[in-house]
Amino acid sequence: MNSLNNGLNICQIKEYLPHRYPLLLVDRVLNWESGKKITAIKNVTINEEFFNGHFPNKPVMPGVLTIEALAQTAALLSFLTEGRKPDENTVVYFLGIDKARFRRPIEPGDQIKLEVEILRVVRGIWKYKAIATVEGELAVEAEFMCTMRHAVTPEHVVTPAPISA
Repeated sequence: MNSLNNGLNICQIKEYLPHRYPLLLVDRVLNWESGKKITAIKNVTINEEFFNGHFPNKPVMPGVLTIEALAQTAALLSFLTEGRKPDENTVVYFLGIDKARFRRPIEPGDQIKLEVEILRVVRGIWKYKAIATVEGELAVEAEFMCTMRHAVTPEHVVTPAPISA
């Protein structure tokens, strides 16, 4: 029995991730398996804002943005695994990035295949192994940890009363 689920298009992805242009870095989910793994893609175009300065004469996607694309893919997998869509106050925070390696530059015209696997989940801390490939060639790999939290909005912040003498 194949337990892979169908993918998600960009409109469906936006239901799970709060990111928007220019920081939404996942274009399509190809497939996913609850509690295990996900495969997505990011199409890299010369129209990306970061190429204006990184680098004007030799455009290369910043490695940290590839890590961010992998993290967004991991967040999608976590929400899909939990069977829920986040509300407007739900955020996913990085807790740590380990074993990050950058193996080849990613350039305009490349299509990045983003593959994320859940290694474990303990007390709300998710640990993932992630790789990004271009045309089958390893570009970026890393392990990282994230957690999901409800963001505190300004109207929920309690200001302590001043201490009187």
